[in-house]
Amino acid sequence: MNTVSAVDGPVQSRLLRLLRDTGALSRAELADRLEVPRPRLLADLDALVATGLIREAGPAASRGGRRSTLVELNPDLRFAAVDLGASSIDVEITDGRLEPVTAYGEPADIRSGPKVILQRVNEILHKFRAEGSFERLHAIGIGVPGPVSFRDGVPVSPPIMPGWDRFPVREVLGREFNCPVVVDNDVNIMSIGERYGGVAHSVDNLLFLKVGTGIGCGIYLNGEVYRGTDGCAGDIGHIQVDSHGPVCSCGNVGCLEALFGGGALARDATAAARSGASPALAERLNANGVVTAKDVADGAAEGDVTCIRLIRDGGRRVGGVLAGLVSFINPSMIVIGGGLAGLGHILLAEIRSVVYRRSLPLATGNLPVVLSELGPRAGVVGAAVLASELAYGRPS
Repeated sequence: MNTVSAVDGPVQSRLLRLLRDTGALSRAELADRLEVPRPRLLADLDALVATGLIREAGPAASRGGRRSTLVELNPDLRFAAVDLGASSIDVEITDGRLEPVTAYGEPADIRSGPKVILQRVNEILHKFRAEGSFERLHAIGIGVPGPVSFRDGVPVSPPIMPGWDRFPVREVLGREFNCPVVVDNDVNIMSIGERYGGVAHSVDNLLFLKVGTGIGCGIYLNGEVYRGTDGCAGDIGHIQVDSHGPVCSCGNVGCLEALFGGGALARDATAAARSGASPALAERLNANGVVTAKDVADGAAEGDVTCIRLIRDGGRRVGGVLAGLVSFINPSMIVIGGGLAGLGHILLAEIRSVVYRRSLPLATGNLPVVLSELGPRAGVVGAAVLASELAYGRPS
């Protein structure tokens, strides 16, 4: 199994990431931007051409005198980005510049266990290969909805992922496709995606809040993902907000996630429908047999008082936790993503209100709190970025 990058040294890594982010550049432009002596640059370029990661792409525009040669990433480079949610699988193949080649998503239950879910991921990727989307993969990035040992490439005691504890995700995928693999939790890859290609582009101090089946927070400090000593930084869904609240999937009582994760919202919405407190939800329950977060969002848009209250109650609890983080970390932006971000501006307004009211004025004077620009693609974009960083010699 090829788990070692072919890239040798920081100059080569910087060169590859520059070509990823800007496209083809001349040798002269590369020397200027990387600020390295031309002989050193030429040696590194020759080495990367030999690995097949880059190629020459004809003469550059004249800058006076002899024209330089353009250099670009090999157009055959391919990365696989996999975003596993509690109830979904999303897979995307990208080229070396992270432009999508093909993509596919389907419902799935993460509780089916690692063998079932990863077998399905394998089937999707082999189908992509059979269709000609790639000949070989140069790296795979994958996010999972639970705590991950980033160093070991395994989930660790994930509350909503029975059977996944310490399962060798990196090893299994790497052996199947003979390429390097990087594993992270889903909120980290979403934050990486949003910072790379979304509303938080190049923001160095960022909180990315994922509100979905679970609740988590991706943390960027000084331009780097902060994962903590053991990889579980940002697991704010298990901060207690009500000592008399319901039992959470983690076994504790009154966690934020137990009060306003996807399951909690469905529970409270169903109770409101059955009690008759919400005519809008009662109508949907009678028609469909279940109520969902989208039903709550639709009911709120129709002016249903109970739906609006459910969203505001959740936003108030989330905002209270975020307010503490804002005073502690002092980020320059907060981005809200995940499935429940679809609850829209009622949720966003409530979170903003609490954060601005309860955090230090100095920390909130210039603090945008915004919805994700990438939406459901944030995870696969981030997984692709991680895969490219691995292949280009700079694991995040």
